Amino acid sequence: MAAATAAWNPNHHHLHQRSQGGTKQLWEDFFSHPLHWWDSRSTDKKKPRFPNFKHRSAEKTLWVDNSFNPPWVHDRIAAMVQGQEQGQFDFSIPETSGKLVRVEQLWQEFFSDPSQWWDNRFIKKNPQNPDFEHKSTHERLWIEGWLNPPWVKAMVATTALCQIQSRGGLRSRVAGSLGNGVNVRKVCQEGRLEEAMHMVEVMLQQNIQAPIDTYACLLKGCARRRALAEGKRVHALIVQRGLDSNIFLGNMLVNMYAKCGSLLDALQIFDSMPEHNVFSWTTIISAYANHGQGEEAINLFQQMQQTGIPPNKVTFSVVLKACAMIPALQQGKQFHSDIIKSGFESDVILGSTLVDMYVKCGCIEDARQVFNNMHERNVVSWTAIIAGYAQQGLGKEALELYEQMKQKHVQPDVVTYVVLLKACASIAALEQGKQLHLDIIKSGFELSVIVGNTLVGMYAKCGSIEDARQVFNSMHERDVVSWNAMIAGYAQQGLGKEAFNFYKQMKQEGLQPDIATYVVLLKACASIAALEQGRQLHLEIIKSGFESDVILGNTLVDMYAKCGHVQDARRVFNNIHELNVVSWTAIIAGYAQQGLGKEALDLYEQMKQEAVQPNIVTYVVLLKACASIAALEQGKQLHLDIIKSGLELDVIVGNTLVDMYAKSGCIEDARQVFNNMHERDVVSWNAMIAGYAQQGLGEESLTLLEQMQREGLKADEVTYGSVLSACSHSGLVDKGCQVFDSMCKDHGIIPTIEHYVCMVDLLGRAGCLAEAENFISKMSVPPNFLVWMTLLGAAKNHGHVEIGRHAFGCAVKLEPENAAPYVLLSNIYAAAGWRDEVANI
Repeated sequence: MAAATAAWNPNHHHLHQRSQGGTKQLWEDFFSHPLHWWDSRSTDKKKPRFPNFKHRSAEKTLWVDNSFNPPWVHDRIAAMVQGQEQGQFDFSIPETSGKLVRVEQLWQEFFSDPSQWWDNRFIKKNPQNPDFEHKSTHERLWIEGWLNPPWVKAMVATTALCQIQSRGGLRSRVAGSLGNGVNVRKVCQEGRLEEAMHMVEVMLQQNIQAPIDTYACLLKGCARRRALAEGKRVHALIVQRGLDSNIFLGNMLVNMYAKCGSLLDALQIFDSMPEHNVFSWTTIISAYANHGQGEEAINLFQQMQQTGIPPNKVTFSVVLKACAMIPALQQGKQFHSDIIKSGFESDVILGSTLVDMYVKCGCIEDARQVFNNMHERNVVSWTAIIAGYAQQGLGKEALELYEQMKQKHVQPDVVTYVVLLKACASIAALEQGKQLHLDIIKSGFELSVIVGNTLVGMYAKCGSIEDARQVFNSMHERDVVSWNAMIAGYAQQGLGKEAFNFYKQMKQEGLQPDIATYVVLLKACASIAALEQGRQLHLEIIKSGFESDVILGNTLVDMYAKCGHVQDARRVFNNIHELNVVSWTAIIAGYAQQGLGKEALDLYEQMKQEAVQPNIVTYVVLLKACASIAALEQGKQLHLDIIKSGLELDVIVGNTLVDMYAKSGCIEDARQVFNNMHERDVVSWNAMIAGYAQQGLGEESLTLLEQMQREGLKADEVTYGSVLSACSHSGLVDKGCQVFDSMCKDHGIIPTIEHYVCMVDLLGRAGCLAEAENFISKMSVPPNFLVWMTLLGAAKNHGHVEIGRHAFGCAVKLEPENAAPYVLLSNIYAAAGWRDEVANI
């Protein structure tokens, strides 16, 4: 039964013809003796299993579209047809020749008296049905018939056929059907836009008036397909019909031009409309908002309000999205007030849009307040507020909201899960991510490519690269984003080799890398200083035609700089056509990282001359460059520029300013910046304490530590390291020992090797060498080379030969080829007058 209903294939028919060699012989026989074959290609060949050519005597058949045909068959057939049309060749096949003559005769009869034929063009439902049928002989004609002479289509297009009768009655009845636009709308809704437009053009030629909704249907079809040229044709038809002043069609035209990307045409139509309604304004506002021009959308909304036309819910929703886009918080708050005055505050869609607007304007508290006041919440509302917390880096709060959402029995959608997975990735919440993965499987969304890609990214960012790989391998469909996520996962884990192996596998499977792929790989090269791989990628980028992309250019600059090749970085920088703040920051950072602070500052001056506004990262890089070369004056000038830019309140900038002033020896300026900071984190305190430590101001460091603890900030390893260093340089042995004991016993911080070095230095500087030696013997970790060198240096300073010898022996065991211990011990011997020992050393 299955075999009987399967699609027929000429390749499965007549097994004796299945070999390519047999088919080739039959075609050679055909072209040598076409008289021996019947031609069955005319329009009465209704089924594909009927052959195109059949031998007159032998049981031999041929199909033009048989996969066993030799490659020259179609060309030979085309040449024969062309020769026949030009009168140069005659197949001499009686059946075909007779039909050719008869079809031409029928068309001549048709055009001599069309009234003798039924017109089926607008009522036929199957293309196999004829376009015209003779009323008495029932002979049939197709406009697209294969046997038609070449002049038929031109005659049909230029001949007025409005008086031909259809089977349903007189032509006037068919015209009435067209006049209602039913067939036009049906054809348009089926996606046959060109055919629908042609029907309307024919109606206009025949003075048949198409209804307004017919043109609206055509404009919707053009907007849906982004078909601007066709849309302009419909516009011309509307003008020809004299309907260009109709407000409904004007709105549809604005929408069509906007959807087709022609914003100026949309505005021109809007301005030319004799009157506007709320739909007109909403359409043009939406057009600007959808094209990323939020400010113009807001201006248009305000003009609408001035005309006295009250906005509806859709208008408010569109303008709120424009506010979110810019972002424009103050205008958004004003429109929120207008929504309340209009009585729309209980609308769930507007509520969700308000939450989204406040989120994207950075006001998570206002977003939460709107969310809490909503009488009804849907999945969009929940997703908007969850996304808000996730985007603010509050992943824990986002996950708590998800639990509340489940308790309210609101089913998450794909967007919700993607947002939540990104929240897990941002706070490395692996266990919550795994639970989400289970929820996704239960919801049936695990087959979504977007969800799969986000799962791979979540696992990779949480450090579980094996889970990421397992998800990747289980995906039924993968795109370039899937591969990018996996490559980025390996790169973030410092597995550069695996990232490049994955990249090679990606190319072997036929996927073309995109800009994001190259960015990830270049960052991997930068992190492991893989210069040669970076250069190879640079060549591939040029071959792929991406070398003009500014993002890739910036990443190349960064890669070369971090690989220590600042000249290559500069060459790439000079070739970037559109330099932005990221470009300048990358090259400035490159020079600063190589210790070329002066060159970095010179580039900053060039950047200002090019009128490129620095960002926070630029200023941080420049301040570090000033600190590295103690360029106090340039640092002060940068401070003034930062104040002018309004960035002095940023905590990162403040921390870097404190560090710059402290390293430049201006501890008072550092403290003034510290005191003026509106917000301080542990890095701020560490920078100030380290500044005092560098100046040997131990008491001030201890005072700051106490103040920091009183304000509720928990000191970290860096803080205690700086305080111990300050005590060491100030000779505060007892205070230093108390700080070390408190760090371990009261605050639960496990000492690092740096803390132990500070303590050995503290005791050694104070001359407590025996205590220092005893302290080393009780360390919880094996002492390293630096610990013994610190003790050896103290022994030299205090002329303690025996402890010096002990420290020397331990240091040499760890690094026997290092010359420093030998130099220090020889100095100890020389100070003690042991000349023979000096000579031995």
